[in-house]
Amino acid sequence: MASQLKSTLALICCGTLLWIVGLVIALATSATYRTIWICICGAGLGVIGAIYSYRRDRRGEL
Repeated sequence: MASQLKSTLALICCGTLLWIVGLVIALATSATYRTIWICICGAGLGVIGAIYSYRRDRRGEL
């Protein structure tokens, strides 16, 4: 189970990191508000997904 959690969290964290990089690029290039909010929502959902996966594994459901 621990290796499955590690791979799941690694994937979620990589995706969240990419959303954050996209946000930085969007802010640097003065992108539209819509693009900025899409990046913020993507990163936020990634954090929620990581927390959910970690808590689910602790309960033994993953």
